[in-house]
Amino acid sequence: MPVAVKTNGSEITTGVRFERIQQLRAHEYVAEQIRRHISLRLIKPGESLPAERELAVMFGVGRPTIQNALRMLEAGGLVEARRGRSGGTFVTQRDNDSLAADELILRVMRHRKELEDLLQYRGLIEPAVARVAAAARRNPDLAAMRKAIQGMAAATTEPEYMRHDTDFHIALARATGNAVLVHAIEEIRMKLNDAMTLLPESDTWHRRISREHEELFKAIEAGDGERAERLTEQHVANSEQSLRAVLAAIRRRRAWR
Repeated sequence: MPVAVKTNGSEITTGVRFERIQQLRAHEYVAEQIRRHISLRLIKPGESLPAERELAVMFGVGRPTIQNALRMLEAGGLVEARRGRSGGTFVTQRDNDSLAADELILRVMRHRKELEDLLQYRGLIEPAVARVAAAARRNPDLAAMRKAIQGMAAATTEPEYMRHDTDFHIALARATGNAVLVHAIEEIRMKLNDAMTLLPESDTWHRRISREHEELFKAIEAGDGERAERLTEQHVANSEQSLRAVLAAIRRRRAWR
């Protein structure tokens, strides 16, 4: 339907319809940032968020803004407020951590096409990110990657291991100095969370992933972009192969159409 648009006192009729810009209010922005950290498992289920006063300092806003953001997150079931001496705001046990295995599998299998697209996208972008990171990395970036590798080695649970795995990939992306690439890697990790949970929880699997991360880290530390790109291609291909094998086994067992 044509829309009448006034400009300089005159009226123009156009067939184009534009959406009004929706600006996030401060508390919505805060809530979105916390939500992303929860989705990426950077704040894990059952873990406490920083106190309101600390969050206010981190975001550079007043406590009422933080309180409104936390209310939004609580209404969405992402966090819960606990009272008492050990009280605070905690990430709720939800998503992969509370889903039964059958529910998780159902959700992944229903989004097979999106998963296929995401795997292809990951295979294209992550090797390029590694090449750029090898050229642009600084000492703090290397320290963050090393810390993530050490965290994976010390992890005693699968969620803890996966959180440090995510830390590594995001630290690598940040080493590029390119905010768009960081955002892309964060989106990939968030959307792959469910599927990655289906991968085998074994020492053999963990050792292989850790070894691949260690080799990739050395290439980036040495500034060898070509090797970093090649290692990432292999790392992504190995993960994809394992994931496809799991999905194929599920399809055979459950006769998915």
